[in-house]
Amino acid sequence: MELLSSASLKFRPSTPPSTLLSSSSSFHSSTNLHLIYKQIHFPTFNSSTGQILPVQATVSVKTDEDRLPADVEVVETQEPSSRIRLSVSVPPVVCEDCYSRVLAEFTKLVKIPGFRPGKKVPDYILENYVGKKNIRQATIESILKRTLPHAMSSVEGKALKDSVRIITKFSDMDEAFSSHSDFLRYDVIVDVAPEVKWIPENGYKSLEITVEIDNEIDAQTACEAEIKRRYKSLGSLRIVADRGLQVYFVFPWILNVFLYHFFCLFVYSSLVRKSKGYQLDTEDSDHLPPGFLEAIVGIRPGETRSFPLVFPESWEQENLRGIQAQYTVECKELFYRVLPELDDAVADRLIPGCSTLNEVRESILQRCKELEQTAKDQATDNAILDQLRKMVEIDIPQSIFEDQGRQLYGATLLEIQAKQQLSEEQLASLSSPKAVNEFLENQRESITDVIKQNLAVADVFKRENLQLPTDEILREVENSIAEFKRNKQEYDEERVKDQVQEIMEGAKVLEWLREHVVIKYVTR
Repeated sequence: MELLSSASLKFRPSTPPSTLLSSSSSFHSSTNLHLIYKQIHFPTFNSSTGQILPVQATVSVKTDEDRLPADVEVVETQEPSSRIRLSVSVPPVVCEDCYSRVLAEFTKLVKIPGFRPGKKVPDYILENYVGKKNIRQATIESILKRTLPHAMSSVEGKALKDSVRIITKFSDMDEAFSSHSDFLRYDVIVDVAPEVKWIPENGYKSLEITVEIDNEIDAQTACEAEIKRRYKSLGSLRIVADRGLQVYFVFPWILNVFLYHFFCLFVYSSLVRKSKGYQLDTEDSDHLPPGFLEAIVGIRPGETRSFPLVFPESWEQENLRGIQAQYTVECKELFYRVLPELDDAVADRLIPGCSTLNEVRESILQRCKELEQTAKDQATDNAILDQLRKMVEIDIPQSIFEDQGRQLYGATLLEIQAKQQLSEEQLASLSSPKAVNEFLENQRESITDVIKQNLAVADVFKRENLQLPTDEILREVENSIAEFKRNKQEYDEERVKDQVQEIMEGAKVLEWLREHVVIKYVTR
């Protein structure tokens, strides 16, 4: 979310301004004027950076281009969620100046019988011809357009872009102005950059984290598992006809493969799970609850068994911990796998080009070490970011929440679209305001966590006075823009620069933190 200065105030009206602001003949009749309209734009995905770039269309208004004949009075009131209310009082001299400008514009636009185009028309004739109500409403809009940038000067450098909106109803302003045409009052709500409060202060400097590493990513363990997987793929399956299921080696290099249907009723959770044609290798049974294999030992093709099981409290799926389940298993077919001798003769079949098992193992181990380090680095970064999020208190503005939520929702839609082609009707339904708002509400906690994490990282970058090489930023921006052009996607260059800056700052902060925090690794 960008900061907004009064000199570059940008806003979008929810309804196009009337004649004096848009040179049209229609007049504003909305009951609630919003100079800022946060329309939902589904953003573009930058595949090179993995970021979402929202589309933005704004109009710039500069205070130095429109000096007022007098200053407006602004009273600030602090609101929750890092918001400030600006109560604006416009003096009579400014209202009168706007009124004069409105009449001058109408004189140019309308053709009144008996008067040459552009010739001065008496005010009372112009008012009767155009209508006092239309002139009054156009004057109010002129006042708002001219005074809002000046009123915002009190929060210059703090206001967040696209967060400003006038909350006073246009109908109320119209009614008040019709009674007292010498002044106008209105209230504005604006989000400001939130304060990041660390608990304890500068606590990130003495950060101690514990990083849990899955045993499966251990290079040696993963290497042996990959060799085993490749080796088993060399085997052939043969039907078992003279015995039931065995869950141990029958003789060297022969394993069981069990094809079955099962029906499972989770007694206390009212969940039912069915599966047909499920193939189980008895050597790969870690995903089954304890006791499952023991309950089906000896089962033969065509036989059905029913048995209860209780999921342990350590089960990976939390919603199944402690749940009693009733399984019904029907064995359809039973196979055993015959494998060749595991020696140098099969090395080339395991990895083409290798002549010995040692070459196979070294090749796979090197790749596993690279994957282990990547996974370890990622787990470390995640643990650091998670700890930073827990150490900060931030009063998050609604505009930042909605902006981040919409980015996440846009990314979710892109993932869905990548996995399955959505029809225009489906995409329209998922892109509707209702769908977006439901996502924002359902994912409020996770969106809030992401925002706290991002703001914490940005604060560390600022506090530690970290720097980024300008040439690197420019190079990444050029790469991102080139990616957009290759994919024929629209982009906002300023937004691309902001996103690239944010990504690189985050990487710099993580690099700095890895050098300054105490990290302990444990295997789970």
